[in-house]
Amino acid sequence: MSRFLTIRATSLLSASLLLAVGATACSGDKDGTGLQTSSALAATVLPTSLTSQKLNWQPCPAPSTAQGGDGKAPGKLPDGTAWECTSLKAPLDYAKPDGDTIDLAMVRAKAKGGGKRIGSLVFNFGGPGGSGVATLPGYDAARSLRSRYDLVSFDPRGVGNSAGVTCLSDKETDEQRARNHNLAETAEENKKTAAACAKNSGKVLPHVDTESAARDMDLIRQVLGDAKLNYFGISYGTELGGVYAHLFPKNVGRTVLDAVVDPTENSTQQALSQAKGFQLALDNYLADCAKTPGTCPFQSPEDGRRRIADLLTKTGKQPMPTKSGRKLTQEEAVNGIVQPLYSKEMWPILSVSLSEAEQGHGDTLLAMADSLNGRDDNGHYSNMQAANTAISCADTKRRLTPQDVGARLPEFRKASPVFGELTAKGLLSCTGWPVTGKSDTPQVSAPGAAPIVVIGNTGDPATPVAGARKMADKLGKDVGVLLTVKGEGHGTYGVNQCATKAVNEHLLNGKVPSNGTVCS
Repeated sequence: MSRFLTIRATSLLSASLLLAVGATACSGDKDGTGLQTSSALAATVLPTSLTSQKLNWQPCPAPSTAQGGDGKAPGKLPDGTAWECTSLKAPLDYAKPDGDTIDLAMVRAKAKGGGKRIGSLVFNFGGPGGSGVATLPGYDAARSLRSRYDLVSFDPRGVGNSAGVTCLSDKETDEQRARNHNLAETAEENKKTAAACAKNSGKVLPHVDTESAARDMDLIRQVLGDAKLNYFGISYGTELGGVYAHLFPKNVGRTVLDAVVDPTENSTQQALSQAKGFQLALDNYLADCAKTPGTCPFQSPEDGRRRIADLLTKTGKQPMPTKSGRKLTQEEAVNGIVQPLYSKEMWPILSVSLSEAEQGHGDTLLAMADSLNGRDDNGHYSNMQAANTAISCADTKRRLTPQDVGARLPEFRKASPVFGELTAKGLLSCTGWPVTGKSDTPQVSAPGAAPIVVIGNTGDPATPVAGARKMADKLGKDVGVLLTVKGEGHGTYGVNQCATKAVNEHLLNGKVPSNGTVCS
């Protein structure tokens, strides 16, 4: 089965990627979660074999299938600088820092420019489950920041080449995505998938939580030789950055959080917010589309909503054929609509996809859904979805049943006629998971930390703008600095000129924007 990947698997349909292993008890498990708590880890001292390790940077190979690679190594930057890759050893379990280790995959481009080097700037691009090693070389917007930073990213634990979580085979995933499922069937598919996840990744699953990833970032900081962590987090990366600031407020350097997760919402609230957010983005697309009748397949927003509903009803009864021989189900049609809503620049693709689907051709919508699910043209899947579920279920205690979700379905359908049911089904992601997660909302208060620029976009479908306001508030007075962008899409840096300038001023020159700044 499929789900659209945004900030949390627990807010999305993920029956094909649910993980289940025997519960693992860790020493210092104060809250009975089976995971180490922050207070018990506060005094953890890492061995010098980890904090003083020397990294062996080498030219990057092509990213692996797990990382979402296309078989091509990253090309050199325009000035001839090569992307370099390495791995860093980190404790599997921070409660046992002298115990087993895992390798964290890393990538960098060394600073080159006219300014005095500040240090490293570490990126996390979200998911959770996105490979930083595969993503950073293609993130052209950040290249100007090399004038004062080494650009660095990594695959968080459980992601890509960092002890990546493995569940189903490619064939098994395709088979699950080829069918529509009701709530009971979703739960049954979760159980089938759980056995594969336990077999392939049981050892790592209790230790892929966001807090452990934040501790990894502080280890990365130390090994890179930086006194402070300079950080750029996007989407889920904003939650990771907030948790880091909470754990290590005195180590916070120049930090930007863009497309911000609401730290006050539990997984159910987050799912409902996302349903509303994607419905808003779809409505904004339809309103914009209707202004260009020559290219828009719909006569009006109302006409578009009606015809999309008809399309989903048809694919719910009978999946649509494609040239590949695969079928476009209702769930995959929704995923195919979701993908281009992440960016306004992709709205024309959405118009083409919907127009073709109305004519009985589901190829482009299915291609969009494949992209969202991490499937390449050869039918291979990255581990993005598996990691998304693993990290989410390590972070939350909430475990819902089909009956629980069924009771909430009317609320979700009201919030979004198009996306409500799919996001509600996603609440089953962690049902039956034997490794109990942590509390359902992250701790991000960071008294004493340096100012953190927090950016929200009014038209963001995946992380609604209210989340940025709440993150800035929870970080604390004189820490969270809110910048609001009046625009469309998930993320603003490199898209909105005003926001990009403010971020560059902060990261390169240490100039913090005024709290409450608004960019049109």
